[in-house]
Order: sequence, then C-alpha cells, then structure tokens
Amino acid sequence: MSERPHREPVRLLARGRLSVAVVLMLAAALFVISAREARDPATRHPQDLAQLVESESERVEELTGRVEDLGGEVLRLTAESDTDAGVSPGAVPAGFAVESGSTPVEGPGLVVRLDDAPPDAANADVTPDVLVVHQQDLQAVMNALWAGGAEAMTLMDQRVVSTSAVRCVGNVLRLHGRVYSPPYEIRAIGDPDALRSALDSSAAVRAYVRDSARVGLGWEVGVADELSLPAYTSPELDHARVPDGVEVLPGLAGGSGDDEESR
Repeated sequence: MSERPHREPVRLLARGRLSVAVVLMLAAALFVISAREARDPATRHPQDLAQLVESESERVEELTGRVEDLGGEVLRLTAESDTDAGVSPGAVPAGFAVESGSTPVEGPGLVVRLDDAPPDAANADVTPDVLVVHQQDLQAVMNALWAGGAEAMTLMDQRVVSTSAVRCVGNVLRLHGRVYSPPYEIRAIGDPDALRSALDSSAAVRAYVRDSARVGLGWEVGVADELSLPAYTSPELDHARVPDGVEVLPGLAGGSGDDEESR
C-alpha cells in the first residue's frame, strides 16, 4: 500500500486545535484562582511597599509583646529560684564575684614564668626579637590557661579580668597603669592537669617553648597546691562618674551611680 503524505497536515491541524484548547483551559483555571484569592483577604499578600511595612510592623508589635511577656516570666522564675536557694535579693553570686575579680580567691593551679634569653645567647643566626618575651607570648599563655578552664588569674601579682589589656612597650610590660620588667609570672587557679594540657595543646605556646630550648628563653611551669590571688584593683578615676540614675550593677543594692563613683 502506498504512503499518503497529504494526510499529515490534517493530523497536525487536529493536534494544533487540541493544544489551543488546553492552553485556554489552563488560562481559565488560573483566572478563576486569581479571582478567588483577590476576594479572600486572608490569602492575599501585600502588593506594595506601604502594605508590606504595615504588615511587618504589626508582626513586630506582636513579637515584641511576646518577648516582654517571656522576659517577665524569666524574671519571676529567677526570683523564685533565688528565694528557694536562700539567696537574698541584691546578693552577688559567687561565680560573678570570682569572674569579675572583685574578691580574693584561693585554690590549686599552675605558676608559669617567662623570661628573656641571657645576653650571651645572641649570635649571627638568631635575630634579637627571638631573644625577648613579647606581648603575644604572654597572651598565648594566658589564652591557653583560660581555654583550659582557669577560674582566676594574675599577671605579675595583678588580677586579670575581662577588661585587662596586656601591652609590651619595648622590653617592658604595661598592665593596669604599672610597668614591669621580665621575668614575668602568671598564676592561674584551676585543675592543674587540664591547665597543663591546654598549654601543651597551644601552637603559639609550643612555638615559644621551641625557642626556649633553642636560644635559652626562660620557661617554667610549676604546680601549686594552694594559690592565693588578690582581688582586682581598678585605677582611681578622677573625672569619670556614673550618670545619676544609672545602675552600675542592675539589681544590686546601692548599685546606682547617685552616691558612688565608678570603680
């Protein structure tokens, strides 16, 4: 039987009509869905910036109210917890007093001493910078001890707190307005084994120890069964004062700036 190519256009025409019908049906369905959403405010989204701002502002107000409610609940539960634990309102928790350095502390820990290399250690193969203790060396040791769980620390018998700045100017150390020369001594209260492990794990400390063995930098680590660290002593302020009505330590009795200078 011979082929009849003249029948192919008839098939294409039929398929084309079917495609047009399908497209029209889909367009009609989309039109109906859009009309329903337009009539239902609950399913509409803001179509311009003003509507978006209004919608988000209402959402922020709702969330802010929830935050305030939860904050009040937290304060209530905290007060109940303190009462159950026998803590009087305004009392400073022991952990806060230790971390802030406001009280002397005692306990076991490590004593670390760093010192410059002896004068005769200088030679053509070693630069002078390698022969002295730098600010980053002290910071590396102190950071490692903090990471190892140190609960309190002193540098040159001065209590180190979160605001302490360790600065080396030339070959001397400046700390809390005082100047010190090497050897430098760091004392840290904590688990001696954990503190020593933290020192061994610090890459910066290991680099210092390598230079110590190579050029004679001072490096000693000793375990102390009982260390006594003094409280942090802040410099006297002659001009700075806490504004009236501002609490130095919120929630503590006598903590406002009305009757005391910032310390």
